[in-house]
Amino acid sequence: MLRQRTIRKPVHAIGIGVHSGDKVRMTLRPAGENTGISFVRTDVPASAPIRATAENVSDTTLSTSLGIAEVQVATVEHLMSALWGLGVDNLIVELSSEEVPIMDGSAAPFVYLINTVGIVEQRAFKQFIRIKREITVNQGDAVATLSPYQGFKAAYTFVADHPVYNRYPKIAALDFADTSYVDEVSRARSFGLIKELPQAQAINKMLGSSLENAVGIDDFAVMNDGGLRYEDEFVKHKLLDAIGDLYLLGRPILGAFNGYKSGHALNNKLARALLRCEDAWEMVTYQTPSEQVGQPILQPAAVSVS
Repeated sequence: MLRQRTIRKPVHAIGIGVHSGDKVRMTLRPAGENTGISFVRTDVPASAPIRATAENVSDTTLSTSLGIAEVQVATVEHLMSALWGLGVDNLIVELSSEEVPIMDGSAAPFVYLINTVGIVEQRAFKQFIRIKREITVNQGDAVATLSPYQGFKAAYTFVADHPVYNRYPKIAALDFADTSYVDEVSRARSFGLIKELPQAQAINKMLGSSLENAVGIDDFAVMNDGGLRYEDEFVKHKLLDAIGDLYLLGRPILGAFNGYKSGHALNNKLARALLRCEDAWEMVTYQTPSEQVGQPILQPAAVSVS
């Protein structure tokens, strides 16, 4: 059976919050089996840990935030995406401010940070959410769907009519049975039109945004030195976000995700809709190839989603 994972030892990073512009110290710590991912605000004395769950999502304006009562943790999606990509099940994330540091705007720095200390297997079996029937949600003309699939694949259609966006692919479809998340997705950065920045800053968002942590786009070109990291970096970042948002289900998915114009709000709506429809999924463990001879690949798991 595949087993749960955590990191070998604590690791630290310092960065800024892309929305607040504030400096933040982040510490990742190992966590016990079956505890999941949780966030702790070290600047808020005696505050309770905030579990990384779809139900705890408190805001989806330009990023995904978690909250319990008045205590919030913002911009969790890139870190959550990296944790999914590395198969990390259990982790404590300590933050000295409200926001996860944006780093370079992608998940790659989090991947690198975790790999510097290493990942260890735990005794408990890894649990998966297997999609049994299709679940679809929409918001206007945006649509997000989860459907049955033996593995995990994700597709996204990015819809934006702009001279720069129109030069690059707007559709990505990846099957992670034969695609490396680290190589093909993790380096895709946040992006935006420079002319839209004042509007975001007027609502106290993107105050820490710069070309060091996002791809900037003017009327005619990508403004960053070196251009894009992938030809389809824009749509791949949307996939990166969706993977992080869906990992707030608490376990990795066995199924297929398809997003058309979906963003953080619709991704969370999809996760919550799935959890409400108990006949649409089941919890399973997954055997390694050497264990599959003469046995079913999937086994019912003993622990339900919480």
